[in-house]
Amino acid sequence: MSRPARRRVAVVGTGAIVSGSHLPALRAHAERVELVAAVDVDQGRLDAFRALAGEEVAGFTSVDEMLDAVRPDLVLIGTPPSLHRAQTVAALKAGAWVLCEKPLTLSLAEYDEIAAAEEASGAYASVIFQHRYGSGAVHARDLLTSGELGAPRVAHCQTTWHRDAAYYAVPWRGTWASEGGGPTMGHGIHQYDLLLHLLGPWAEIRAMAARLVHDTESEDVSTALVRFENGALATVVNSVLSPDEVSRIRIDCADATVELTHLYGHRNEDWTYTPAPHVASERADAWRTPTADVPSSHAAQLGTLLDAYDNGVRPPGSGADARATLEFAAALYKSAFTGQPVAAGEIVPGDPFYPAMHGDHPHWAPKEHA
Repeated sequence: MSRPARRRVAVVGTGAIVSGSHLPALRAHAERVELVAAVDVDQGRLDAFRALAGEEVAGFTSVDEMLDAVRPDLVLIGTPPSLHRAQTVAALKAGAWVLCEKPLTLSLAEYDEIAAAEEASGAYASVIFQHRYGSGAVHARDLLTSGELGAPRVAHCQTTWHRDAAYYAVPWRGTWASEGGGPTMGHGIHQYDLLLHLLGPWAEIRAMAARLVHDTESEDVSTALVRFENGALATVVNSVLSPDEVSRIRIDCADATVELTHLYGHRNEDWTYTPAPHVASERADAWRTPTADVPSSHAAQLGTLLDAYDNGVRPPGSGADARATLEFAAALYKSAFTGQPVAAGEIVPGDPFYPAMHGDHPHWAPKEHA
């Protein structure tokens, strides 16, 4: 079978996430992709990126101009979150597939606009949730979904990071209009996306959130209790107030505990399996180590998207799959604002939390700015 032609790729945004993560991912798949264009409104930053990526990469300061001139197969988006919806829809309308940084949109309403654009164009938009794609996560999900570890019962999901005032001095950080929320949307979303990927659909959430330290519109810490469709109960913590930083998932099943401890990315060695006393050692030995050690990374996710492109099928991390993670965030906010439990599927058009994560709730609305 002949290898498909190299896909022509454009990047939108040339800041740290694109130069530090997307560009290495493209280079890791150089036999499958060709970077042909870059877009940035800052000419100096664009020039610096082209010097890094190669002067043969065409530079543009307008997404629409780039799409008209280049007609790329795939667009990688690494701009501030408030720009994601419009840039993704524009790329889809031009017939390009999209791989966009999280969050793909600031609300469920915006997400459904992208779904409509997908349907009209036949192209697909995926969101970066790279922790799903490391070999350790693939292995753990296989064990959990096959029932090899027994029924899931109790889980903990922890994103306890630290961000200082200088971090939030960047103008687009810490506002509802630009980020859609605080660490629930911008930090912990990676970890609870992986939790949902491992445990499956959630059924109900009860949450609290607060602004304890930072002078932001959105929260700087949130906590949640979650019931999954399979009956498992979980806790979720999202914080930017934690001096001792860690990212952690632990799932206690009938036959084993599986635990992941890392910070910004994982390898096989970051996963541990503890068998229950009744489990034979030879059975437990088969759980521990996948054949390959693939770090969680943009490169790993890009490879799965390219596979989907080559086969003409919807890529992972898109459609209803990715929407479920955004719905989890919206439900967490709704529960935190209202003090009430929120059921999966509850937030629909007409619900104030459908067009905005803060839901225009009077007790914690965005600050008024002159």
